[in-house]
Amino acid sequence: MRGDGEAIGSRRRVGIIGGNAPDPGSLKTAEEMGRLIAESGHILINGGMGGVMEASARGARSAGGLVVAILPGFSREDSNPHVDIAIPTGLGYMRNVLVVLNADVLVAIDGRYGTLSEIAYARIYGKTVFGLNTWDIEGVIPLDDPETAMERINAHLVSRDPH
Repeated sequence: MRGDGEAIGSRRRVGIIGGNAPDPGSLKTAEEMGRLIAESGHILINGGMGGVMEASARGARSAGGLVVAILPGFSREDSNPHVDIAIPTGLGYMRNVLVVLNADVLVAIDGRYGTLSEIAYARIYGKTVFGLNTWDIEGVIPLDDPETAMERINAHLVSRDPH
């Protein structure tokens, strides 16, 4: 939440990973998830491009949230219009590990092999992954809706808060 006096560095980061060309239901889910992340005072981290990434960024921005995008290309201008901070990497899909490492917890929505690689990196680095209409594999905690996901994310973040 912008302007609430809390230092950006102390805010928790929630990563949204997902497909570039999802079905309409997944786009709606991603936008709602972004809005809920912002309303909870967290920073949204994603890949900054289209599909789930753009929808989640749009949702976060609509609620006054902060959106940080780790881009695959060389230019900040490649990001979708809802990104606040665009970080170009020039790494293509290899940037997926940076999306994961910059999130405290992740939500996978829809997605294909790029999302699968992010799930794998998340599990390698011990990050929790909640899933909404995504890969049904070990290590992804399946949930039914964004509200439940946000409840679980907040509970997870509180349980890992060192303060």
